[in-house]
Order: sequence, then structure tokens, then C-alpha cells
Amino acid sequence: MSWQKELTANLHQLKQLEPYFPDLVKDRITSEELLSRYPMSIPTYYFSLIDRDNPDDPIRKMCVPSFEEMDVSGDFDTSGESDNTVITGMQHKYRQTALILSTNRCAMYCRHCFRKRMVGLSDQEVAKHFDEIMEYIRVHEEITNVLVSGGDAFLNSNQVLGKYLERLSAIEHLDLIRFGTRLPVVFPQRISEDEELLDLLRTYGAKKQIYVVTQFNHPNEITPESVKAIQKMQEAGVVVKNQTVLLKGVNNDSDVLGLLLRKLTRVGVVPYYIFQCRPVASVKNHFQVPLLEGYDIVEKAKQQQNGQGKCLKYILSNQDGKIEIVGKVGSATMLFKYHQAKLPENQSKLFSMELSPADCWVEAGVRK
Repeated sequence: MSWQKELTANLHQLKQLEPYFPDLVKDRITSEELLSRYPMSIPTYYFSLIDRDNPDDPIRKMCVPSFEEMDVSGDFDTSGESDNTVITGMQHKYRQTALILSTNRCAMYCRHCFRKRMVGLSDQEVAKHFDEIMEYIRVHEEITNVLVSGGDAFLNSNQVLGKYLERLSAIEHLDLIRFGTRLPVVFPQRISEDEELLDLLRTYGAKKQIYVVTQFNHPNEITPESVKAIQKMQEAGVVVKNQTVLLKGVNNDSDVLGLLLRKLTRVGVVPYYIFQCRPVASVKNHFQVPLLEGYDIVEKAKQQQNGQGKCLKYILSNQDGKIEIVGKVGSATMLFKYHQAKLPENQSKLFSMELSPADCWVEAGVRK
């Protein structure tokens, strides 16, 4: 069976959840309204990882809709993606990096998604001018890497992925090509059972180094199936890195996060960033962890790692750039550093802020 055929078995409808989560269908009108706002799509593989006897199961929280998503406080574009769009579907926020939104589709619609405004809903922001995008990258020699994202980059067909790889691998000034995908986590068979995809990665990886950046958020997501997908990519010469999102009710526990990091390094996946959950509408009050608390969690998790597991940064990404959450000065003052900045004058700058125990974010332009 093809992976496309397997995805047709995904859970999309409220009635499919009713036998397992009767609490969700008590208020059917609200539930249907929720799904009309933010579609649900859960691969049967990922659904099988849920402990259905545990109402607080972390896997459930990441894939099954919750009434908390009806709280629309927050913003749908917390990183200023619209302001950085130079061609429909391509952003150029940081000098060395071009970001391509290759699709609005994912194998699973994560409930904490920071692109909730578009994933599964609208293709208005998706790349439609392929040749124009390639020409932009070709003439902008300051761009040294391209991130093909979405949606989920690996939900594109192999034909489309091959088109990206062929054109990008021929651009001399690119050091590497990155793909953003959560398929090793939510639908690993797309990778491990598709030799054509692996051949593409192997062939073009010999011309230009390919990185896959994925998102494991909980130790329960690291299964024999996900490890097989990782190992298949590694055998094809791909470097696999991980960006975890710090999520309330999922991994806001230093032991849980510490175990996740150890499991990742054990299978050769490099922990890259731990992202502060963004204040996205319908996500903010559901998943965000306060910064002072989050810093303690991340630091205690890092203390459980060997040297390989410590090479990560706790990052907040707003309109100004990627801001590293460096440390505490006293009990309430937090030190930050621009890890990547949109404006050259902010590069590597340090700043501090007094935070309350409830503060979960740093707005753009706020620094002292």
C-alpha cells in the first residue's frame, strides 16, 4: 500500500473519536465548530501511541482537539512571516537563509501548530512560483542554506521533492539543503517504506549536504518505527536534527524532557533548539509555559545529558529574530541574546528583562 493510500485512513471526523473520548463529544456543536476552524487529521499509527485510559496523555494533547482551542487570544503570525515574504511562499528573514512554504498539508495537524492560520486550511501562502523562487535564491549569493518547510515538506510527492533537490543542489553558493518534517514522529512509514524517497536523498545528498529537521516532543514518540525512519535517512547520508517545542502538559517536566534528549542522542539525532511555544491564537493559553519556569525545566533537563545532549539552545522566535533565553540574574531578571536577528544592528546583542512568574513571551522591540 502506498503512503498516500495509508493516509486516507487518518482520523478526520468527530464520530471517529467518540468511542475513545466521549468527553469531547458531550458538546457536539462546539466540537464541530472547533473542527471547522482547525481541521483534525491523525494517522492511525500516531493515534495508536495514545494511552486512552489517561485523560492527560501527552500524545493525545498534541493530536486530539481540545475545547481550550476555542480561546482565540493571541496572534496568528507571531514571527512576522508575512513581513518577511519576498515571493509568495518564500521568506527571507535572515541573511543566510531562505524559507520555502512548499505545502499547507501535514500528515497530522498538531494542536500546537504555530502556522494554525494556514495548515490544512489555506494555500494562499504556499509556494506557487517555483522558477521565480529558484532564481531569487540563485542571484542572492548571501543565501547559504534553504529550508523547505510547510506544512510538512515530506508530504510533497517524490516528484516535487526531486524537483526541489535537483534545482537547489545545482546552486553553488548553497552549503546545504534543509527539510522541515514531522513525519519521522507521526507517520514514519512514509520514510522507512519509501525507497524512492531514500534514493532521492542519497543521490542529491552526494551533491549537497541534506539536513532533516524534525520535532520530537515527548519520549513516547520515539518508537521502533520512528527510529527505523531515522536510521534509514542516516544511512542515506542525511543529518537528522531535532527542534522540540516546550509544551504545557506534554514535556514541561525536566525528567520527561531530559529523557527525550537522551533518547534522541542515543539514536544519533542532534538536539538543536528547544522552542518557547509561541503565543498563537488558540494555542497560547493552552500550551505556553512561563519563561522563568521554562528556563528551570530546560536547565535541569540539560544537567541530565552528556556533552552531546547539551548542544542545544532554549529559543524564543519573534518578529525581531531568534532570541536565546540565556539565564537568570537573581530570581526574576532574565538575560537574553539575539541568536539570529532580522536587523543587522541586533546581531548577537544581549539584553535583560524583569519578568513576572506569568510572563510567557518577549514582544518584538522590547529590550533594555
